[in-house]
Amino acid sequence: MVSLVESMTGDHPARPVLVLSNDPDAGGLIKARDRNIDTAIVNHRHYSDREAFENALNIQLEAVEADVVCLAGFMRILTPVFMNKWEGKTLNIHPSLLPKYPGLKTHARAIEAGDTEAGCTVHIATPVLDDGPILGQARVPVLTDDTPETLAARVLTMEHRLYPQVLRRFVTGETTHG
Repeated sequence: MVSLVESMTGDHPARPVLVLSNDPDAGGLIKARDRNIDTAIVNHRHYSDREAFENALNIQLEAVEADVVCLAGFMRILTPVFMNKWEGKTLNIHPSLLPKYPGLKTHARAIEAGDTEAGCTVHIATPVLDDGPILGQARVPVLTDDTPETLAARVLTMEHRLYPQVLRRFVTGETTHG
């Protein structure tokens, strides 16, 4: 989130309008407030079902007239109803070279499979978890002494570079997708 926000300066065509989290303890909320970006919390634990939770998310996003939703560390699966409402407007970053390793424990899975490279993917989010048109990928080698933690650290560095680049291309229309 911080990398995205810090990239949106100068001639960048996008501006951050809200950092929204379902976790009241998310570190990104403080970082956003420190940068004078509005924040909101929609704690999923306070809602009886996903529909009510996602309605609350939509109220927050609509209130700030969001044009693009960038998922960054948002670890809740969103339903097809929500995803269809924001169809073609929701970007996600995932710590693997999709379509490999959707879901969790991506780095351990890459190491266990004997992969020689890993990385991250920015894609247009769809109702299918970690699926959708790929807008960009960044690769790192998997080293023989890697642990999931050391690999994750190298991939995270690439995530911080890739996501801002893809966002800029996306909002300027330079990125095409099928």
